[in-house]
Amino acid sequence: MIKPSFRPLFECSSTQVLAALSQGFGEDFIGNHKAVIACEVPADLNQPVLPVLAVLTRAIHQRKVVRITYHSIESGESQREIIPFVLVDNGLRWHVRGYCRKRQAFIDFVITRIEDPKIIEGEPEEHETREADIQWNRIVEMELVAHPQLPHPETIKMDYAMRDGVLKVNVRAAVAGYVLRRWNVDCTENHGLEGAEYRLWLRNRQTLYGVQNLVLAPGYESEC
Repeated sequence: MIKPSFRPLFECSSTQVLAALSQGFGEDFIGNHKAVIACEVPADLNQPVLPVLAVLTRAIHQRKVVRITYHSIESGESQREIIPFVLVDNGLRWHVRGYCRKRQAFIDFVITRIEDPKIIEGEPEEHETREADIQWNRIVEMELVAHPQLPHPETIKMDYAMRDGVLKVNVRAAVAGYVLRRWNVDCTENHGLEGAEYRLWLRNRQTLYGVQNLVLAPGYESEC
């Protein structure tokens, strides 16, 4: 029995604790695992294949160029040379972000759409590196509040541990659209989106000026 005087010896984040409870492993665990207690988590409908992930992560670590076959919904299959620098989990699927020599821009590639990646000779140019990605290096401060149309906003304030009724979140501009879509944040100027899924409203909409992936933000595109 744990006594009232008990104090933990080690500090753990909620993310670490929940991963250990629901999946049975911590940061240093490799092998078969099972949940410590009864837990149910959303099903993963797609996962990157490890051989593809291995090449991409080596390229990120070594700052190398990768030649890939990429499958796009808009343009189909194509050959690309990319300079990846970071993995991104948008809550639904994994991307790798990097410079695309074909598009001559920094974009996100869905990892499950990449085939036959190969590290090739040559070093990235200065304009192809992480330091040159303006959207990645720009930090956007979002002020999220309970949606004004909710009958009991105090419940949402508790859900998100808001201080003075506001949850301030700093995110990179490159992932702002993903965050807003994942949490169904109403980005309209007059908090006009209706539906039970909209629990949050972006109070400082102007902070999104210049963010490129706002097509993902609920309610924003229609007012641009």
